[in-house]
Amino acid sequence: MPQFKLKDGRELEILDNGINSESAIIFHHGTPGHASTWGDWLEAAAAAGIRAIAYSRAGYGTSDRQPGRSVISINNDIGQILDGKNITKFVAIGWSGGGPHSLANTFEHRNVGAISLAGVGAFGVDDLDFLEGMGPENHDEFGAALKGEAVIDTWMNENAGPLKSVIGSDIIEAYGGLIGDADKAALNGGAADQIAASYRSGLAVSFDGWIDDDLAFVEPWGFDLAAITKPVYLWQGDDDFMVPHAHSYWLEKHIPAAQLTFVPGEGHISLNAKHRAAILKQAIELLK
Repeated sequence: MPQFKLKDGRELEILDNGINSESAIIFHHGTPGHASTWGDWLEAAAAAGIRAIAYSRAGYGTSDRQPGRSVISINNDIGQILDGKNITKFVAIGWSGGGPHSLANTFEHRNVGAISLAGVGAFGVDDLDFLEGMGPENHDEFGAALKGEAVIDTWMNENAGPLKSVIGSDIIEAYGGLIGDADKAALNGGAADQIAASYRSGLAVSFDGWIDDDLAFVEPWGFDLAAITKPVYLWQGDDDFMVPHAHSYWLEKHIPAAQLTFVPGEGHISLNAKHRAAILKQAIELLK
């Protein structure tokens, strides 16, 4: 996968669908994840004549680590990608752990809007119980993150190893209590191999990106949701045990321009699998 060199010497994996345009969609993968998560989306955007770029966040795949990064610091990396690719206008789309990063992008001056797909809300706020409704695996993981880098590093090495080599036929078992019926159906319907491959790629070098995401999520994001002035579209289902629907309701409450599309019966994975066309249509309308 092509590497993009940043001013501080770090490199990021990057996928560009090759459409010649100064407008683009920038995709932020989940936690854990990898740029390849968005392969089908980049192809669909290309078919519509829209430029689309996905990247692997610092510490995932062969993207170099950025220790101590916060959510808002993503704008430094994205800003340099925009400069290097001559992009003057973009929409950010983020899934799950990529959701907060897409919202951070609304503070980049070239951004015209964000779409958060089952994106997490903030940790440690009075009006959202971050872990309520999540599968037991997430309770253990974030419990470790709250104790600091050394503890979450140990937790990853003891618990996350199987995802480094997971294959499609094993992905449902690997998710354990984090998925419900809607996501099991989506995985049995063909999404399993692609998601498993993205985990293998994202974690091939280390767990660093995953660790740094978790540490960033239990700290302040570095921006005020109430200060977002760009359009924000939120998508969420209620059969989601990775990011329960309370998170999107919380985001809708705190982002002045937010519009929530709530889809009963959809899960964390099935939401994207079934509604890609409508989500891309929103992004294209924002770019216009």
